Amino acid sequence: MSQTKFVLGEDAIPTHWVNLLPDLPGEPLPPLNPGTGQPAGPEDLTPIFPMELIGQEVSMEPEVAIPDAVRDAYRLWRPTPLFRARRLEQALDTPAKIFYKYEGVSPAGSHKPNSAVPQAYANAQAGVKKLVTETGAGQWGSSLAFACSLFGLECEVYMVGSSYDQKPYRRSMMQTWGASVHRSPSDRTQSGRAQAENTTGSLGIAISEAVEIAASRPDTNYALGSVLNHVMLHQTVIGQEAMAQLELADAVPDVIVGCVGGGSNFAGLTFPFLRGTLRGENQIRYVAAEPAACPTLTRGVYAYDFGDTVGLTPLMPMYTLGHGFVPPPVHAGGLRYHGDSPMVCGLVKAGVIEARAYKQNETFEAAVRFARTEGIIPAPEPAHAIRATIEEALAAKEAGEERTILFGLCGHGHFDLAAYDAYLAGTLEDPEFSEENLQAALAALPENAPALS
Repeated sequence: MSQTKFVLGEDAIPTHWVNLLPDLPGEPLPPLNPGTGQPAGPEDLTPIFPMELIGQEVSMEPEVAIPDAVRDAYRLWRPTPLFRARRLEQALDTPAKIFYKYEGVSPAGSHKPNSAVPQAYANAQAGVKKLVTETGAGQWGSSLAFACSLFGLECEVYMVGSSYDQKPYRRSMMQTWGASVHRSPSDRTQSGRAQAENTTGSLGIAISEAVEIAASRPDTNYALGSVLNHVMLHQTVIGQEAMAQLELADAVPDVIVGCVGGGSNFAGLTFPFLRGTLRGENQIRYVAAEPAACPTLTRGVYAYDFGDTVGLTPLMPMYTLGHGFVPPPVHAGGLRYHGDSPMVCGLVKAGVIEARAYKQNETFEAAVRFARTEGIIPAPEPAHAIRATIEEALAAKEAGEERTILFGLCGHGHFDLAAYDAYLAGTLEDPEFSEENLQAALAALPENAPALS
């Protein structure tokens, strides 16, 4: 019988995270202090981050050791399984081999605990009492609430308004693990009150609220679920395990696909493989799939911009739709972000990663097709990766060539069934990307930041 699931024992949990920063093409572009325009130093970050995470953010070591306490917590769900999507292959009648790395088996149901746990641990070791954060679809907020419960920290979450309304049971998860959850924009912060007219909210607004709270309290720090280098670092356990599992399957990927909002899921799966690509050891292609309603990588401008809406964070070099851009309320709440990881953006800029954008209905069509063949109901975010994977598989069929495709299934869709209801009823909207709103947002890019070509 042909093998479908490839599993590893707990002794195969990686001992180190893979740091791609030393291998990136060109000189790394530093984050900038928005007041001075100079590279941000530790003093710019210590009000909201512990030194351990700041060190990881700027480390040029090719590998960073995973603390024993973090690896011990990882054992609750890692290693995660790798599946061969044989039924999907058969339905597509493709010669391609399709594999997916499934992160939906974690306690929070996504890849996000891979970074939430080490962030909570580092803050607990530094004597911090409370972490505050934002969340889009609720995957990150759930994960940080879970991680804080492991290490005895309080947790406060600002949840993007549209997702707060669409996904009430994500709120229930966070509260079950002891977190307090607020709809963003809220009236609890100056940042929230200033954005009250943007009732559906955005990740940028929620970040502003969380950073404002963290910066004002000495016993409270901020935790970010994506974008920053140390978050990309933590997620590389995904790709390292996938490498070992593909060896068990006697398979080598030709293309790796992931969804992209801030970049953590995509980076976690691809960076261990990308290190080999950048060193000339393989010729893998990489596809980053994003929503057409929030097309950061495909329609954004490569520039220095704030990571939040109000302008409380350092300036980061990235593809951006403008920090004032408020995306339509698509159901892939985790992908509704105006920017992306500087590391991922730099690789897109260098031509190492190909970015594609998909509309909401075509991603749900792919999600339903996947669920009816493979059984797992995917979250709206990885449905974008499934859409791109199906395109790759059909392209292999048309070309009459074998092609091995690996994609990341970064979460399940059990709390997204209202969106599936709308799709199945034919009432799911396909929000358009507003060029007019984009131009207004880009006009507000920081004037003191150096231009990027």
